[in-house]
Amino acid sequence: MTNLTDQIRACTLCADRFAATATAHRPRPVVWFRPSARLLIAGQAPGARVHESGKPFDDASGDRLRDWLGVTRDEFYDLTHVACIPMAFCFPGYDAKGSDLPPPPACRNTWHGQIMGTMPNLR
Repeated sequence: MTNLTDQIRACTLCADRFAATATAHRPRPVVWFRPSARLLIAGQAPGARVHESGKPFDDASGDRLRDWLGVTRDEFYDLTHVACIPMAFCFPGYDAKGSDLPPPPACRNTWHGQIMGTMPNLR
Protein backbone atom coordinates (compact mmCIF):
# COMPACT_ATOMS: atom_id res chain seq x y z
CA MET A 1 0.00 0.00 0.00
CA THR A 2 2.69 2.49 0.98
CA ASN A 3 4.52 1.65 -2.22
CA LEU A 4 1.43 2.52 -4.29
CA THR A 5 0.84 5.85 -2.53
CA ASP A 6 4.54 6.69 -2.86
CA GLN A 7 4.42 5.87 -6.57
CA ILE A 8 1.40 8.11 -7.08
CA ARG A 9 2.95 10.96 -5.07
CA ALA A 10 6.06 10.70 -7.26
CA CYS A 11 4.09 10.61 -10.52
CA THR A 12 5.14 13.06 -13.22
CA LEU A 13 3.18 11.62 -16.16
CA CYS A 14 1.61 15.02 -16.87
CA ALA A 15 4.60 17.27 -16.12
CA ASP A 16 4.96 18.48 -19.71
CA ARG A 17 1.22 19.05 -20.01
CA PHE A 18 1.12 21.13 -16.80
CA ALA A 19 4.22 23.11 -17.76
CA ALA A 20 2.42 24.14 -20.96
CA THR A 21 -0.62 25.56 -19.10
CA ALA A 22 -1.15 29.21 -18.17
CA THR A 23 -0.18 28.27 -14.58
CA ALA A 24 3.01 26.47 -15.72
CA HIS A 25 3.00 24.39 -12.53
CA ARG A 26 4.60 21.11 -11.58
CA PRO A 27 2.66 17.97 -10.67
CA ARG A 28 1.74 17.58 -7.01
CA PRO A 29 -0.47 14.51 -6.67
CA VAL A 30 -2.87 14.72 -3.73
CA VAL A 31 -3.20 11.14 -2.48
CA TRP A 32 -5.85 10.42 0.17
CA PHE A 33 -6.87 6.79 0.72
CA ARG A 34 -6.22 3.75 2.89
CA PRO A 35 -7.36 0.12 2.51
CA SER A 36 -9.67 0.42 5.54
CA ALA A 37 -11.81 3.20 4.00
CA ARG A 38 -15.52 2.45 3.76
CA LEU A 39 -16.59 5.65 1.99
CA LEU A 40 -15.17 6.76 -1.35
CA ILE A 41 -15.52 10.36 -2.51
CA ALA A 42 -14.85 10.51 -6.26
CA GLY A 43 -13.98 13.98 -7.48
CA GLN A 44 -12.83 15.60 -10.69
CA ALA A 45 -9.37 16.99 -9.83
CA PRO A 46 -7.81 19.18 -7.16
CA GLY A 47 -8.16 22.92 -7.59
CA ALA A 48 -5.39 25.47 -7.08
CA ARG A 49 -6.03 25.76 -3.33
CA VAL A 50 -5.87 21.98 -2.83
CA HIS A 51 -2.72 21.91 -4.99
CA GLU A 52 -1.15 24.29 -2.45
CA SER A 53 -2.42 22.60 0.73
CA GLY A 54 -2.05 18.97 -0.38
CA LYS A 55 -5.38 18.11 1.29
CA PRO A 56 -8.45 17.14 -0.79
CA PHE A 57 -11.54 19.34 -0.61
CA ASP A 58 -9.63 21.92 1.45
CA ASP A 59 -11.73 24.74 0.00
CA ALA A 60 -15.29 26.07 -0.10
CA SER A 61 -16.48 23.03 -2.10
CA GLY A 62 -15.18 20.81 0.70
CA ASP A 63 -17.09 22.83 3.29
CA ARG A 64 -20.28 22.33 1.28
CA LEU A 65 -19.57 18.62 0.74
CA ARG A 66 -18.97 17.98 4.46
CA ASP A 67 -22.17 19.86 5.26
CA TRP A 68 -24.15 17.77 2.74
CA LEU A 69 -22.66 14.57 4.16
CA GLY A 70 -23.32 15.63 7.75
CA VAL A 71 -19.75 14.94 8.85
CA THR A 72 -17.24 17.04 10.72
CA ARG A 73 -13.92 18.07 9.24
CA ASP A 74 -12.15 15.57 11.53
CA GLU A 75 -14.48 12.74 10.46
CA PHE A 76 -14.05 13.59 6.78
CA TYR A 77 -10.25 13.62 6.98
CA ASP A 78 -10.02 10.33 8.89
CA LEU A 79 -8.16 8.22 6.34
CA THR A 80 -9.25 5.01 8.03
CA HIS A 81 -12.86 5.74 7.00
CA VAL A 82 -12.92 8.14 4.03
CA ALA A 83 -10.97 7.99 0.77
CA CYS A 84 -10.90 10.79 -1.80
CA ILE A 85 -10.04 9.51 -5.26
CA PRO A 86 -10.26 12.15 -7.99
CA MET A 87 -10.25 11.48 -11.71
CA ALA A 88 -6.84 13.17 -11.66
CA PHE A 89 -4.63 13.52 -8.58
CA CYS A 90 -3.05 16.80 -9.70
CA PHE A 91 -4.40 20.27 -10.34
CA PRO A 92 -4.74 20.34 -14.16
CA GLY A 93 -4.18 24.10 -14.38
CA TYR A 94 -5.95 26.93 -16.12
CA ASP A 95 -6.14 27.81 -19.77
CA ALA A 96 -5.12 31.24 -21.11
CA LYS A 97 -8.57 32.63 -20.23
CA GLY A 98 -8.37 31.42 -16.60
CA SER A 99 -10.79 28.52 -16.97
CA ASP A 100 -10.15 25.14 -15.34
CA LEU A 101 -8.63 22.58 -17.65
CA PRO A 102 -10.18 19.10 -17.66
CA PRO A 103 -8.40 16.36 -15.73
CA PRO A 104 -6.03 14.39 -17.95
CA PRO A 105 -7.05 10.73 -18.37
CA ALA A 106 -3.55 9.45 -17.52
CA CYS A 107 -4.34 9.26 -13.78
CA ARG A 108 -7.45 7.18 -14.13
CA ASN A 109 -5.85 4.95 -16.73
CA THR A 110 -2.67 4.46 -14.70
CA TRP A 111 -3.77 4.36 -11.07
CA HIS A 112 -7.48 3.75 -10.48
CA GLY A 113 -7.54 0.00 -11.06
CA GLN A 114 -4.65 -0.51 -8.66
CA ILE A 115 -6.20 1.76 -6.02
CA MET A 116 -9.64 0.18 -6.12
CA GLY A 117 -8.06 -3.24 -5.62
CA THR A 118 -6.62 -2.07 -2.28
CA MET A 119 -9.95 -1.03 -0.67
CA PRO A 120 -12.09 -4.11 0.00
CA ASN A 121 -14.21 -2.39 2.68
CA LEU A 122 -15.92 0.16 0.44
CA ARG A 123 -19.66 0.22 0.95
